[in-house]
Amino acid sequence: MLVFSCSNGHGPELQATFAPCADSPNCVSSDARDQRHAIAPLLLKAHEKDAWPQIRNGVLTLPRTKLLSESANYLRAECRSVVFGFVDDLEVQLRPEEGVVAARSASRTGYYDFGVNRRRVEKLRSLLQERDLLQPAQP
Repeated sequence: MLVFSCSNGHGPELQATFAPCADSPNCVSSDARDQRHAIAPLLLKAHEKDAWPQIRNGVLTLPRTKLLSESANYLRAECRSVVFGFVDDLEVQLRPEEGVVAARSASRTGYYDFGVNRRRVEKLRSLLQERDLLQPAQP
């Protein structure tokens, strides 16, 4: 989850990075530095103002995904598994100064996710590449 802080009573302020993944292997984040949790950010090809509404739409086309909160450059959604209804949190943040959309997907409970969170972010990447919004991922 992203870290929020209050400033001058004007409400929450978005921090520059996502919360780190726990030690368990059920989380991926483009901010992670360890190989187990790291995933490449989504590299923008389209202008961020044009891309962001389509990125939002892309997130919402993922199966069993519900939008929980959003702002001009951030959204958080929950994704439920088909069989047991386990809940994962998906966060995406537009970072125009870096030319990327950062992503984090993590299970709320359990230890293993059997690669579900990584596949979810890669599915979103593929979907947005098909829409010509992203550059190919860097190795």
